[in-house]
Amino acid sequence: MPKSSRGRFSAKRKREAVLRLLRGEPHDLLSPELGVKGATLSGWRDAFLEGGLGSLRSRVRDGRDERILKLERKLGQVTMDFELLEQKVESLEAGVPLGGRRSRR
Repeated sequence: MPKSSRGRFSAKRKREAVLRLLRGEPHDLLSPELGVKGATLSGWRDAFLEGGLGSLRSRVRDGRDERILKLERKLGQVTMDFELLEQKVESLEAGVPLGGRRSRR
């Protein structure tokens, strides 16, 4: 198949090519089959391995992690409040009085 008909390589196709390299298939055979340069294959392999290395690193928690957790909790609370208000509006529009309300007088 000519290179031009292949189009761009998806991440899945790149991964499959890299895995073939890692299993021992030689660059000089894989490169013409896929229609890419050996340097391109090497670049994909290096990026793949670097990404894999990154996923094995333990990241030290910092202040951003706590801030993210706080914001996620706040977002959850705001979402629940909004849903409760929507239910009250729907009840009022349907003519159902809100239960449990007492006069403040």
